[in-house]
Amino acid sequence: MFKHIALAAFAAVTLMHGVRLAAEPTTRAGDFTIYHNAVNAATLSPEVARAHKIERSQYRGVLNVSVIKDQVGTTGIPVKALVDVAIVDSADQRVRVPMHEIEERGFVSYIGAFPIADGQELSFEIKVRPVGAAESTVVRMSQEFFTD
Repeated sequence: MFKHIALAAFAAVTLMHGVRLAAEPTTRAGDFTIYHNAVNAATLSPEVARAHKIERSQYRGVLNVSVIKDQVGTTGIPVKALVDVAIVDSADQRVRVPMHEIEERGFVSYIGAFPIADGQELSFEIKVRPVGAAESTVVRMSQEFFTD
């Protein structure tokens, strides 16, 4: 039940920022659930892109990371975190993705933009340390992007 409600909360945060959802990957880390997804920046509404200074282009991708802390009797609480992201290529070279925090209506998410090409698959290394957590969690995910 918690997972469904937390996913709904993440969907609300993501949709609030104009990102269309597909299947949402999650990673459990102790009392926290880390939600992470990447989309083509062209799916952002012009208002959202402008408000968050994201270039709205079919050749840009956007990564969204949110963290929900378990709390008994609730659907969980969005929490702040230290979020560090790198795109890792096949030669194990890393390119940092600058992330910025968005806090709105009690929700907290972290968004970063990066260049993409048609048919390109990117591997992300997402290091997350929620406020109150003793250690960081490293999440790895891959996403294929299309520009058409």
